[in-house]
Amino acid sequence: MRIRKGIAITVAALGFALVGCGVQPTGVIGAGESASGPTRGMRLYYASAAGLRAVPLIDREVEDLNGVLKLLSLKPPADQGGLTSLVHLGGYSATGSGTRVTVRLEGLYGESGRDQATGQLVCTLARAQSVLEPKVRTDDVEVTLRPSEGEALGPYRCPEFLNG
Repeated sequence: MRIRKGIAITVAALGFALVGCGVQPTGVIGAGESASGPTRGMRLYYASAAGLRAVPLIDREVEDLNGVLKLLSLKPPADQGGLTSLVHLGGYSATGSGTRVTVRLEGLYGESGRDQATGQLVCTLARAQSVLEPKVRTDDVEVTLRPSEGEALGPYRCPEFLNG
């Protein structure tokens, strides 16, 4: 009997504590659309054992797609351990309009088109196009690779190369 009375007192005390804490129930509060997609600003994509990783481009301005490809051919920042660039292009020319980007390559393209090097190109160029044309979403950009020898590859979209 004492145990039941003790439990009843404890439950009542907890109930009063919860009621008296000042938090009133509310209905659902709308806050708009949830955040999705990558953050704003230019990013370069590098290869890693876990897949592609985006690295923000903080200290440089990007004026065109060719400049982005030049930056991608450099080593990743030293503080980004485990990342590498698999992009090794000879001559190239990248152009974009709206959601379309075309990269004209000199010679053959040595990759399969479904590899991390191609993913680096596609995701970096898609991101750059969306920065250069702010009304374009990164995920909507289609990148086509056109080697001077062999068949065109693509169009590819960045989500095809991202894990998850």
